[in-house]
Amino acid sequence: MRWMRMPIPCRLLEQSQLVIPNPQYSTMIRCVDVHKSYPAGDSSVRALRGVNLEIADPGFYAVMGRSGSGKSTLLHILAAMDPPDSGEVSVSGERVDQLTERQATRFRRKSIGVIFQAFNLIPTMTALENTLLPGLLAGDSTGALQDRAMELLDRLGLGDRTTHRPQALSGGEQQRVAIARALLYKPPVVFADEPTGNLDSASSSLVWQVLREIAHEQEVTVLMVTHEPEAASYCKKVFVMGDGVVKGVIDAPEEGGLDAGTLATRTQHLLG
Repeated sequence: MRWMRMPIPCRLLEQSQLVIPNPQYSTMIRCVDVHKSYPAGDSSVRALRGVNLEIADPGFYAVMGRSGSGKSTLLHILAAMDPPDSGEVSVSGERVDQLTERQATRFRRKSIGVIFQAFNLIPTMTALENTLLPGLLAGDSTGALQDRAMELLDRLGLGDRTTHRPQALSGGEQQRVAIARALLYKPPVVFADEPTGNLDSASSSLVWQVLREIAHEQEVTVLMVTHEPEAASYCKKVFVMGDGVVKGVIDAPEEGGLDAGTLATRTQHLLG
C-alpha cells in the first residue's frame, strides 16, 4: 500500500523570483574514497570506510541506513561541519575537504542550506527573525533579505505566523521556519539531517512534500539523511549506507515514485 500524500498547503511556485537557476556545475555532490574515524578510548571508531557517492543533477535524494551506518557523519562532512581524514569531497564545485575553518564558515552561510532534526530556532526571536538569522550572523543588511524571508514564509504556509515565536508554533511549523532559513540565500544545495525525527506523521509528510517540491521546481539539490523508508520514498534516488560505505543505490521510476514497503525490502536486501 502506497504512503498517502497530503495536499500541500504551500505556494512555493507562484512567483518566478524565488526560482533558482540551474547551477553551472556538472556535479553537485561528489565523494571519492572518503574516510573518517573518531577516537574512542585507546582505539578509534571508523565511521566512514571509503564512501563513494555522486549526484549530478538537482532533485530530492536520500541517504538511508541504520543507526551507526555513518550517514550523519557523511552529511556533516558534506556540510563542512567536520573534515574527513582522507578522500575528496566536492559540493557545488567547491572542494569542501580543502577549506580552512573561516572558509568553511562562509561556505555554510552562503553556499548551502542545512536543516536539522532539532529545529535550532532562537526562542526569543520571531519566525521572521529566525529566518533572517543567517543574514544577521553574516553582518548583511537584513533590509534586502526581509522581502525574501517574508516570501519564503508565505510560500511555506506561514504568512500569518511571521511574528510568532517558536513556543507559539507547532513542531511542523517550526521545521518549516527552519526550511525557510536554510533557503534564505538561495543555495544550490540543501542538506537535511533526519528533518522529521521530532514530528508526527502528518507534519512529517508535509515536510517531505515541501522538500521534494523545492528540489524539483526550484532546481535545488536536496540531500536528506534518514532511516525511514516513508521519507526516502519521496526521493528520486536513495543511497543505502551500511558499515561506513554506500552499499547500493535505489532509483525511483520517477521522483517520489518509490513505494515505502518495496524500498524497505530492497534496503534490507542490500544491507544483508
